[in-house]
Amino acid sequence: MALPDTDVFVRLERFYDALPRPYARVEDFGGLVLFVREGEGWPYYARPRIGAETPSAADITAVRRRQRELGVPEAFEWVHETAPDLLAVARSADLDVLLAPLLTLDPVALVPDLPVPGATIGLLDPAAPSYPADLAATRAVAQLAFGSPPHVTPLEEVAVAAESAAATLLTGAAGPAERDAAIEELSPALVEGYRRRAGAGDYRTAVATSETDGILATGALMRAGEVAEIAGVATLPAVRGRGYASQLTARLAHQALRDGVQLVFLSAGDDDVARLYTKVGFRRIGTACIAEPATARL
Repeated sequence: MALPDTDVFVRLERFYDALPRPYARVEDFGGLVLFVREGEGWPYYARPRIGAETPSAADITAVRRRQRELGVPEAFEWVHETAPDLLAVARSADLDVLLAPLLTLDPVALVPDLPVPGATIGLLDPAAPSYPADLAATRAVAQLAFGSPPHVTPLEEVAVAAESAAATLLTGAAGPAERDAAIEELSPALVEGYRRRAGAGDYRTAVATSETDGILATGALMRAGEVAEIAGVATLPAVRGRGYASQLTARLAHQALRDGVQLVFLSAGDDDVARLYTKVGFRRIGTACIAEPATARL
């Protein structure tokens, strides 16, 4: 069996460490670093500190205590191949760990941009007057697609769905009407933050848009240097199965390559979803670990 490309994992660790820093303060706890968001947006997580020994159960307990003090989720993320001993430590510290397939793009295998039925795939323009409303609509789509998500991958920044939205999701019927009901106006400061990041090429939002029904699916690309992550790919339940997620992912990957990104990656919720991404041009290289207290998933 071929050994993993360790350089890829080094680059991923640098990305995970660099991406939150412009928007967060950093607190060290032994082998862990906790990113604490400054301002609005989805709260961050704790990760292994670059260059440190494997975090101990005591480190995890200290971080969890601090997260409770701050009123933020007790969330931890790491790459198993980079910190293989942390899985056992996390479980011994009463954390429930999701093992998410980690995939990187093979540019040669990337599928072309293709049309999709009933919609057009495009990128939101941060300079457009409609940007605030469109951005809010994408967040509503993510609410309905993810329901109350058991975990959030780095910087997905989707709001947790209201109980009514979660109930609609369970029926599998969430569509444009439910999306519109779930839209909440975003603050000018939050929108401006996204505008700046999008204008710099550090944050791009792809959408599948219907002329009659508006935004039906969305996904985001977050960049730090030459590495970028695709995350938050979400489709309204009522219009799934039309290839929107695959083509959104392909569009974002093509854009990343045009932007000069050298390494594009994503994590999938499970093996079935990972297999769909392999059809787009991604290849599994490892496992992303996402941990939280077991009771948080109930």
